[in-house]
Amino acid sequence: MGSLAELPLPFPRACTMNFPMKPDPITIRPAHDRDREAIGQIHLAAFSDAENRTVATLADNLLGETSQPPTLSLLAEIQGKLIGHIAFSPVTLDTAPHFQGYILAPLGIDPAHQRQGLGSRLIDHGIQQLSEMEVDLVFVYGDPAYYGRFGFREKTAHPYPPPYPLEYPFGWQARKLTDKNASPGSISCVPSLCRPELW
Repeated sequence: MGSLAELPLPFPRACTMNFPMKPDPITIRPAHDRDREAIGQIHLAAFSDAENRTVATLADNLLGETSQPPTLSLLAEIQGKLIGHIAFSPVTLDTAPHFQGYILAPLGIDPAHQRQGLGSRLIDHGIQQLSEMEVDLVFVYGDPAYYGRFGFREKTAHPYPPPYPLEYPFGWQARKLTDKNASPGSISCVPSLCRPELW
């Protein structure tokens, strides 16, 4: 009995040629000062009226942070229109001065482009950059059902309490990017995140 490769094809072999893939219309790039207004509009549209101005202000403030290591602010763009934004800012741990940590906040997607995987792409892109920077741990305060898909876990963040009490403690999660272990301790954030109403 011959192999499957020897069976006659239902159509000529010429029809199996590969066609060139369409270029990805979405570009992810660093945010700049000139993007401030567009970033604000993304978050104003993405969040409810009860919190959108607070989030938009946070995104704007983080763009102006002069932290070392630097704050990472990324944009998703399609045909010149900005449709998504994410920021990662550094955190320090009081028990481990050489610990490298970041926190993801905020993440906003233009409503017309939500539920299309754009948030996932921004998260993955940012995590990849942080991995290349040899960051040890990334925190997030958000929905476990969503962020759990990216490896964030409540038990990973548990030894490192946030700087303010949380309305929803189960939303405090972290993802390890290296094998390093740090002693339990409290984290400190950049000034833009040192506002209790953000937590």
